Amino acid sequence: MFSEERREKILVKVEKIGRVLAKDLADEFQVSIDSIRRDLSIMEEEGLLKRTHGGALPNPKARNKPQMPDERYGEASQAQKAIARAAAGLINEGETVFIGGASIHNAMITYLPRNIPYTVVTNSLEVAYRLKEYTNIETLLIGGMVKRSGNITDSLANEYTKQFTVDVNFAAAGGISVRGLSTSTPEVAVFLKTVMTRSKKNIALMEHQKLGVDLFAGLDLPLSKVDLLITDDESDREKVEVFESAGVKVCMVSE
Repeated sequence: MFSEERREKILVKVEKIGRVLAKDLADEFQVSIDSIRRDLSIMEEEGLLKRTHGGALPNPKARNKPQMPDERYGEASQAQKAIARAAAGLINEGETVFIGGASIHNAMITYLPRNIPYTVVTNSLEVAYRLKEYTNIETLLIGGMVKRSGNITDSLANEYTKQFTVDVNFAAAGGISVRGLSTSTPEVAVFLKTVMTRSKKNIALMEHQKLGVDLFAGLDLPLSKVDLLITDDESDREKVEVFESAGVKVCMVSE
């Protein structure tokens, strides 16, 4: 079992039963107690839990955590559908585009063009599986360790992504502010940064509640890397003006 997979399982136990003991975790996962202590230290640094003497507790002030598969691939909100529809309409014949594994990317699949040929690069098993029926789309799945979410964002995926240049990246993250995009985990932030730097054009897909939000792990890229921000018409006009004054083109779409 990889350490990241073990930490995900530890997080599930912490959220389900509350306090966990390092000794019990070491016995369950058949690793040394030092390995478990390192896991807990990393998870505390990421804001996932609070370490205690001999174990850990849930962190009441934890940052937003990644969505579980049933949330990520469930019914999209009306705002997500509107943004996804607008984004899909920007794909042109012959382009190579990146579509990740966020819930809004899943919503986007319904609206993808079926009458022109193009290529989709993705790090999502779910997206790749759904696209296999699209005869007009060539799909390239980025390799690496598969997480419970079905996404692939580890160091192998990051290095693999550096080999490519895409025409358009449909970027989704947990928040966007004048500091740029941010997400809940450092590993994902590193991966998304690589995708953005390897893209000729970056289009951010952000529901209104994500505007002006800074999450735990920033992408360490200036806001100027975003060429277009698509959001829904419930977005606060003052927040939109902040992005426009920073030079970002903003498109507000309705249901």
